[in-house]
Amino acid sequence: MKNLSWRAAAVIAVIVIAVIYILPTIKPSLWPHKKINLGLDLQGGMHLALEVDTEKAVESTIERISQEMRDLLKKEHIRPVGLNRIDKNRISVELRGQKNIDEFEKLLDKEFENLRILSRSTQGEILTIMLDLPDKETSQIKKMATEQALETIRNRIDQFGVSEPDIRRQGDKRILVQLPGIKDTKRAKDLIGRTALLEFKLLDETHDLNAALQGNVPPGSEVLYGIKEDPETRRIIKTPYLIKKRTLLTGAHLTDAKVQIDSQYNEAYVSINFDKKGGRDFARITGANVEKRLAIVLDDKVYSAPVIQEKITGGQARITGRFTTEEARDLAIALRAGALPAPVNILEERTVGPSLGTDSIRKGIISMCVGGFLVILFMIVYYRGSGLIADFALILNIILIAGGLAGFQATLTLPGIAGIILTIGMAVDANVLIFERIREEINIGKTPRAAVDAGYDRATLTILDANVTTLIAALVLFQFGTGPVKGFAVTLSLGVLSSLFTALIMSRLIFDYFLVKLKVKTLSI
Repeated sequence: MKNLSWRAAAVIAVIVIAVIYILPTIKPSLWPHKKINLGLDLQGGMHLALEVDTEKAVESTIERISQEMRDLLKKEHIRPVGLNRIDKNRISVELRGQKNIDEFEKLLDKEFENLRILSRSTQGEILTIMLDLPDKETSQIKKMATEQALETIRNRIDQFGVSEPDIRRQGDKRILVQLPGIKDTKRAKDLIGRTALLEFKLLDETHDLNAALQGNVPPGSEVLYGIKEDPETRRIIKTPYLIKKRTLLTGAHLTDAKVQIDSQYNEAYVSINFDKKGGRDFARITGANVEKRLAIVLDDKVYSAPVIQEKITGGQARITGRFTTEEARDLAIALRAGALPAPVNILEERTVGPSLGTDSIRKGIISMCVGGFLVILFMIVYYRGSGLIADFALILNIILIAGGLAGFQATLTLPGIAGIILTIGMAVDANVLIFERIREEINIGKTPRAAVDAGYDRATLTILDANVTTLIAALVLFQFGTGPVKGFAVTLSLGVLSSLFTALIMSRLIFDYFLVKLKVKTLSI
């Protein structure tokens, strides 16, 4: 009797906990906990298949190395005839004079040992050395670009506030993104796809902008545009700027970016803070270029180009551009999460409307009710009173699955509903095995209590074997499956565990209560 009381208390505690977790889904005001998360196919949302342009990551690395090489050559007083990036991912260095050649080769061995020498050719007095990155280094850059893009996108979406997003890598350079509940799909796409490469560059004020617009762009400079929308006419205004290509500072040293409101003009802007190194570099750059214009460039778009009035210390700056509060917030999110290492292209986009999701839920519930009713009816007809015990266990089984989904904050998908329907059949399967064993024991003349003990003892091992193998398969599906498959694996796993609990512990408890507490002499089975 004491053992019976402890088991009853444990079963009641599990059921009460499950009901408490389900309450927010039924009536959120009853309990301040999160309700069951619905997947993309049930509540609507967005599915994106993205591809990282890993070749651009390699090109950016080559460009950075060539810029570092120019700076070091200038510092070491080595004068090349030419230093250019060829075919996007190769560096061509032209040298004249044995002294320059010797000094460059020493520098190459010391500072750029990861570069591969493709060729050396001499034409007259000029030696041309062609350099690139080894294949192993290139593969590593591409792999890291995809991994970094995955983390950056995940950080942006987390700050965007999407509940239970599914973000995963697929293949070498593809990323799958599922955003349940997203309504403003354009805003989400813009935030995910924005490279968010922040650069500070000086304006080229020594050359003619009009000549550059005609195609006569001076070496070392480029034409970039500032794009703004007139709030009254809604027209796009493009303002050209002649910008020096050399980047003085990037957003790599940002520590924070937040939205502020300008009290004078009542306009939103983004306030940015640098770390110590970034703050020192920013102070040095502004101090050395007083009365010059410094362009704030984000993804090759000029947001502003103010005149530096004085040296700016403290490691703070602001980005203005007639933002709405929402635009400023998204920009701040992109900057805080970091720049994408390479552009991201959208290969596939699917949007699921909430009405379609509602229809899926309705049909899923109808199929679950019909299947459950037929199973309940079969158990009552075939096993009579014992069938009622199995049916009671079945209902509690569904409650436990729902409680598990809410408690673990798992996501319920349409295949997940299929997993619950499958569990309904599997849950009574264990009871069928037990009841058949009990029938056999009664037929050979055992008492009801002895028949129940023998039935559970002999069927338990078989039930455990069958359910454990199913659970292993479900865990493999969860580990390696994508959204819909993963949703099926979640409900299947919860269903296996709950069916074991209801069949082996709870239904046994009910039998023991009737046989031990109420001293029933016959079994309806």
